[in-house]
Amino acid sequence: MIISITGDPGSGKSTIGKRLAKKLNFDHYYIGQLRRDAAKKRRMTLAEYNKYGETHPETDLEVDDYQKELGEKKDNFVIEGRTSWFLIPHSLKIYIAVDPRTGAERVFGHLKEDNARNEDSGLKTVEDVLESHKKREESDTLRYWKYYKKDCSDKNNFDFVLDTTNLDRQEAFEEVWRFVQDKIK
Repeated sequence: MIISITGDPGSGKSTIGKRLAKKLNFDHYYIGQLRRDAAKKRRMTLAEYNKYGETHPETDLEVDDYQKELGEKKDNFVIEGRTSWFLIPHSLKIYIAVDPRTGAERVFGHLKEDNARNEDSGLKTVEDVLESHKKREESDTLRYWKYYKKDCSDKNNFDFVLDTTNLDRQEAFEEVWRFVQDKIK
């Protein structure tokens, strides 16, 4: 079984993805980190890299080819990525949603703890993060439509959608776990 997870910034995708992989004893792949690392290598923030990608498709195609290959050659893993659900069409597709402000507050909290995310520059307030997320989603929407004619935020593309706005980490995980267990049976 391959499980692809995507969703809104700050929704808890990574927390859920890691826990799910651990619980299932699956490998875990995080495409966002691959993109962050590629941005850092080019001395860019993720936001700058995404903007650059609007005219340089190789920034997306590099990681997307990697995802496709994983889906063709491997089984039993969890993958987090905006495009994973359609690049690995036989995956169990999960979308984790959150209210934009709540998502920004969560990310801002993480940035205060550890700013290794290479998210964007000048993120000094929740409002800054909210604006950065808005620009990121606009760039993602533009790039994925331009390169693939896909709307990665259309929740109709997913097998399961969970809004974590009013859930804590444990509650969110339990909801996803129940869904996955049902599919395993």
